[in-house]
Amino acid sequence: MPKRKKKEHDFAVTAFRVVKEATAEKNESPVTPPESPTGKNPHAVALGRAGGKKGGPARAARLTSEQRRAIAVKAAAARWSKQKKTS
Repeated sequence: MPKRKKKEHDFAVTAFRVVKEATAEKNESPVTPPESPTGKNPHAVALGRAGGKKGGPARAARLTSEQRRAIAVKAAAARWSKQKKTS
């Protein structure tokens, strides 16, 4: 029984291979996107940072002092409960 080729499920890789064979560029390596040392997409990181820089101050400006205090008390309680469990 003849052996079958392994299927490539990534269409981008298949398309790149077809174009490469059609243009007879045999010695070039595929182009890979630049990655940061953390392995995260730098464009996605920049978008997330931009949203965070806008959202935090906007939320803080919208809260009343009682709401901010309630959030702070809840956060402090959560921090102290973690310290008790690890001790």
